[in-house]
Amino acid sequence: MQNGSDVESFKQGVESQRKNAGESNKALKFQVLYDRFYGFASEAQMDPTVESEIFKALEKTRLLVGDKKESQYSRCGRTDKGVSSVGQVIALFLRSNLKETDGNHKISGELIPEAQIEGEIDYVRVLNRVLPSDIRILGWSPVSIDFSARFSCLAREYKYFFWRGNLNLSAMENAGKKFLGEHDFRNFCKMDAANVHNYRRRITQFEISSSNMSFEGGQLCAIKVKGSAFLWHQVRCMVAVLFMIGQGLESVDVIDILLDIEKTPRKPQYAMAPETPLILQSCEFEDVEFICSSDSGQALRIHLENEGRAYQLQSAIFQEAALSCLPLAKDQSLLNDGTIKKVTSHIPLLSRPTELQIVPHLEIRDVHDAHYEKFDQCPR
Repeated sequence: MQNGSDVESFKQGVESQRKNAGESNKALKFQVLYDRFYGFASEAQMDPTVESEIFKALEKTRLLVGDKKESQYSRCGRTDKGVSSVGQVIALFLRSNLKETDGNHKISGELIPEAQIEGEIDYVRVLNRVLPSDIRILGWSPVSIDFSARFSCLAREYKYFFWRGNLNLSAMENAGKKFLGEHDFRNFCKMDAANVHNYRRRITQFEISSSNMSFEGGQLCAIKVKGSAFLWHQVRCMVAVLFMIGQGLESVDVIDILLDIEKTPRKPQYAMAPETPLILQSCEFEDVEFICSSDSGQALRIHLENEGRAYQLQSAIFQEAALSCLPLAKDQSLLNDGTIKKVTSHIPLLSRPTELQIVPHLEIRDVHDAHYEKFDQCPR
């Protein structure tokens, strides 16, 4: 959000939709699952993106009302190439079998009770039939006409999976607790000075847990981070520093120092954590429940179980290949996350060169600055 124009444009679009929407159109919200792809959003991305594949499916099933702009489409957030989601949310106007209108033949904007959805299009079944196998619609919900997947979101939750190895989880969790509350996270994100001028964000939950999955004796763990809004690459930067702490390369106190922008006004240069283990777990909204018919839910479960088995078979093939490999060279070591890199000496974060930060001069604070928790977009 650069200024108030985005909000005003959204309001004008809603008002236009109030005047022009026909009886057979309904504002809907979808919960979307996807695995990797070229990111979620279509803008400035290579095809195929999740967004482009969803709109292809909407056009193929003839559910779309007009084009993307006319459908009042909104998304909760963006994810980069390689990042997955089991809880992304989008909202738009689609065709409907139900005609919930007021006396003036306009969409009333009132939520349709679940008991009254009999005879409605089974959006989950219809769309999942034509979507790629790694994109699934998990559920849908009728919403009020002024609902926005982005602006109406109360909180986003991310999970980052990793192999425990020899990592000190206690130190990582103690360090991660320091993220709780509101802080300036400019040292834990990819700088975007042209578009972002306020780096304060609020983290409401942080925890590290073990999963019931293991491989070759290694335990799979997950970092869960929840907040109202995030900066670009914020989660991956946070995880990268936590990994350094878990390996004993940095102290727990480095989090306090990096969060203190008076002591550390510029971000030290360091590589982000890989994108593949990151998932957008959920997006929270007030008084909205997703709907999925029993038949569609059963088909969805079977599909996901089959996909999981296929990945397990592929994992077994890679395991066989690994067993047949030659021993590692003397200058290489197997790291905790299973990747192979040359052994190098660690340079402390606070001793590293810092990134160049260009902050444009502003005479007036943005709407973004004043209301970032409500209006900021989800991170990637």
